[in-house]
Amino acid sequence: MSNNQPEAIATLMHEHRVIEQVLDALERCASAIASGQEVPRATVRDFAEFFRNFADRCHHGKEEDRLFTTMVELGFPRDHGPIAVMLTEHELGREQVRALAALGVGDNPLSEKERRQVCAHAGAFIPLLRTHIMREDEVLYPMAIRALTSEHLARLAREFETFEATVMGEGEHQRYHALADRLIAAWTLKSNATPVCCHHTSPA
Repeated sequence: MSNNQPEAIATLMHEHRVIEQVLDALERCASAIASGQEVPRATVRDFAEFFRNFADRCHHGKEEDRLFTTMVELGFPRDHGPIAVMLTEHELGREQVRALAALGVGDNPLSEKERRQVCAHAGAFIPLLRTHIMREDEVLYPMAIRALTSEHLARLAREFETFEATVMGEGEHQRYHALADRLIAAWTLKSNATPVCCHHTSPA
């Protein structure tokens, strides 16, 4: 994680980098489907599982339940402004991931209609989440760093670890990092690309 960021924000930004790499993999997968390549339905299911559980339940969960709540307690509005925009984009992303998850159900080959649907939902989801990540990295997180005290930020770092253990469950964070590595490796154009890995450590 970056030495220039508080631990809590560095954790979120590291997760962004993982998510971006899986978005790149999804983009290549959708491109392959669009060009006529046969892609197993299970691959669509794996992408949906990663985004539903790591990107949303784990990453967005920490933002919504911990970071955003702390910012609202300090006076940031929840129903308008940057936090409201982030929450709206979270929900828009969930709609696309739910659609991909539904398309991933079953074992039979994707039909032509389903292939088009996968491409359409991926095509809507990828730029949405990329732009969302950029807004958080460049606007929301710097606002949080300026507004939160060192005590707030230290508490958030501890709460993020607790969230992963109690809400996600022991080992789940690492499991989804491993899923990310598999998806990235399967859909990487450069053979020398380095898989992402989990830099999280357990609380002392």
